[in-house]
Amino acid sequence: MSAKLLGVGSYLPTLRITNQDFIAHRFYKDIDQPFEDSNEIIIEKFKDITGIEERRYAQKEQTNSDLGIIAAQKAIDASGIDPELIDYIIFAHNFGDVRFASNHLDMLPALASRVKHALGIANPNCVAYDMLFGCPGWIEALIQANLFIKAGAAKFCLVIGAETLSRVVDPHDRDSMIFADGAGACILAAQDSTDGSGILAHATQTFTKDEAYFLNNGPSLNSKHHIHEKYIKMQGRKIYEFALTKVPAAMKIALDKSGVSVDQVKKIFIHQANEKMDEAIIDRFYRLYKAARPEHIMPMNIQFNGNSSVATVPTLLDAVIRGEYPEHELNKGDVIILASVGAGMNINAVVYRW
Repeated sequence: MSAKLLGVGSYLPTLRITNQDFIAHRFYKDIDQPFEDSNEIIIEKFKDITGIEERRYAQKEQTNSDLGIIAAQKAIDASGIDPELIDYIIFAHNFGDVRFASNHLDMLPALASRVKHALGIANPNCVAYDMLFGCPGWIEALIQANLFIKAGAAKFCLVIGAETLSRVVDPHDRDSMIFADGAGACILAAQDSTDGSGILAHATQTFTKDEAYFLNNGPSLNSKHHIHEKYIKMQGRKIYEFALTKVPAAMKIALDKSGVSVDQVKKIFIHQANEKMDEAIIDRFYRLYKAARPEHIMPMNIQFNGNSSVATVPTLLDAVIRGEYPEHELNKGDVIILASVGAGMNINAVVYRW
């Protein structure tokens, strides 16, 4: 028995925010310490490092669960299954539903329960719960679903990753330009496999001794801005160095467990966090095998979608499946790697044969 992707779906909000939309912001490098550089220079440096030119934000009336519901329905439609047959709904996120112009995190009921309600699923044996695991949450939820299927506890699992990070960023922190909104989902199904397709192996690790608070919630860099609110804060340099060391190693662990050689890997779908960081991770991964990096190995859409946390991998995968990137396609038998890094600090990787 293998766990296979039966259907994938995604949703990107229609509101596009370009880098120029930040030109009037007041950015600080530390508490109440403004940058000496102009916003034009700050934004240009930001683009050079991250590769991000624009990102998507949810409309004012939309919440995170709303995005997840749309992506979930698309995944179900793509799979062709009856929703009543779903055994588990796992919703990966980090901040719940956050209303526009509010910093209140709403997680009761669980977002997975909201999705089940919205889909009209009556089956009480369809268990719905949330996954809080930083940016690697969707991949970790996929790993859990795979284990349910392998154990014979599930036949169909709906795995969702969605986030509205635009609601929890500090407008005075230049890092706010990184984050975005979006949702991706899939149906993972138990199927008899004679061709070796499906999830082949995975690896997950959590580093907390020194790394636990590389990403955390903290006050605005403007001490006069919503003094009782907390926003995403990250130690960018430390995260960069951590990711370059730990993510390639985790990818190697998963690939070695799968029994697949590195030259058989056709695509690597990595969390769209930072263009330079992702490129360096791929380079280091191939360096571990003393192998040359293949051309067109890594699809990337961070330039136009930004970093939507748990949603980046499934939305990118869905875009490739739908043929949005001519240089990237998936064919029967192709081996791919899904990998992510994020708050916790957590990393994971999945090896999958198409």
